[in-house]
Amino acid sequence: MAGGRRDWLALAVLVLPVLLLSVDMTVLGFALPYLSEDLGPTAAEQLWIVDIYSFVLGGLLVLMGTLGDRIGRRRLLLCGAVAFGAASVFAAFAASPGLLIAARALLGVGGATLMPSTLGLIRTIFTDPGRRRTAIAVWGAGFSGGMALGPVLGGWLLEHFWWGSVFLINVPVMLVLLALGPVLLPEAQDPRPGRFDPVSALLSLAAILPVVYGIKRFAQQGPDALGALVVVAGALLGVVFVRRQRALDDPMLDLRLFRDRRFSASLLTNMLGVFSLVGLLVLLPQHLQLVLGRSPVVAALWLLPTTAAGILGAFAAARLARHVPVRWLVGGGLLAAAAGFGALVVTGLDTGPGVLVTALTLVGFGVSVSETLTNDLIVTVAPAERAGAASAISETGFELGGALGTAVLGSIAAAVYRSGLPAGAGEAARETLGGAVAAAAALPPAQADTLLAAAKTAFVHGLQVSAVAGAVLLTYTAVQAMVLLRRPVEAAPVQQRPAGVPR
Repeated sequence: MAGGRRDWLALAVLVLPVLLLSVDMTVLGFALPYLSEDLGPTAAEQLWIVDIYSFVLGGLLVLMGTLGDRIGRRRLLLCGAVAFGAASVFAAFAASPGLLIAARALLGVGGATLMPSTLGLIRTIFTDPGRRRTAIAVWGAGFSGGMALGPVLGGWLLEHFWWGSVFLINVPVMLVLLALGPVLLPEAQDPRPGRFDPVSALLSLAAILPVVYGIKRFAQQGPDALGALVVVAGALLGVVFVRRQRALDDPMLDLRLFRDRRFSASLLTNMLGVFSLVGLLVLLPQHLQLVLGRSPVVAALWLLPTTAAGILGAFAAARLARHVPVRWLVGGGLLAAAAGFGALVVTGLDTGPGVLVTALTLVGFGVSVSETLTNDLIVTVAPAERAGAASAISETGFELGGALGTAVLGSIAAAVYRSGLPAGAGEAARETLGGAVAAAAALPPAQADTLLAAAKTAFVHGLQVSAVAGAVLLTYTAVQAMVLLRRPVEAAPVQQRPAGVPR
């Protein structure tokens, strides 16, 4: 088989787990009412069913990325496929909330092996810069396509089968990966990985897990003492982890990656772009459903153009990067996204869904352009033997950016919303717009209309203030990218060193 054709077939295999993981991110929301009716979880258990996956995934990404560099990224990918498939069967037939939480945690372990391995192997397979950018665009398009496919596929499965079917769709995809992966994917690893340090592995978990947990707690409950305490504890353990890596001859995470300005700037740009996009994706579906009165299915259909724009942005970035400097493309994409946020600033109660979707489409297109090129920079600047670790750092930034966007922009919108409600609105109505809708259903018509009008107005004001914050942040990020991503990108050479010689 010709090398070029084999490379693209290998890419198709690598896109499969990415597509599946993004489907899993959206399909659970549709299955939640059904499994809640069947298993009867408490409110806390339901929260853990939703969150434990991303919690474990975010905590293990760095560890799994560096592990792939040591034992081989293809080997880790295939082991992760086995774990993910087995955990999917476990989740589908879970007979209690506790078992489902455990299964979701195991899915997080499997997911943490899949994501950095796929991007790291793309770095290995595609050595030509233009082909690699196109491959990363396809990789990103798979992620966007899965986000759109999740609601459609989930709705069809739940209409014809029981809630466990949304987990069983993972199994055939993992079987295909296990069948074709050994044939089409090359093995890639650090030729001189040095000794594995279990203390560093434990410190990385102890640093990342509290930070992820604290951010998610802020997003769900608002700032509180416990959330702040665990974030600070995680940050302090992160300092200990960094100091240990500097002292070791064979560190688990090579901190020299961060010395390259292109790597650090790309990572920060990547994280801030995701911060803005995910924060907006939390607010706009609520606006479409609760303010404009669209059904969940119709609201999902209104958001499909955003997915199409994300896919288009990924491929446009790969093609334009052949002729236009990357820093201008990244900056321009982020400015387009900032313009999308700016359009939301003038949104009112009578603004139709077309304006909202146009704004979100601009954001999706612009962030996709930026993400494609910054991901390419991250894996290109890193030495080839460190591709797994670099990919894991990128994916961790993605997870933290999404969690922070939900927490910060969501908290801004919630604070403005609460301040806009009358004092006697009731606790449930003051918490969320959905709570206000539920509370209004139990009131006389005149009082219900008054409450709903105040709640919808307050929610729109919160969306507007969040849009201002997002526009300012993306504008800053665009300028930062255009300034810091000035150096031309060349593939970093593999840095060989004799055995026993410190780094």
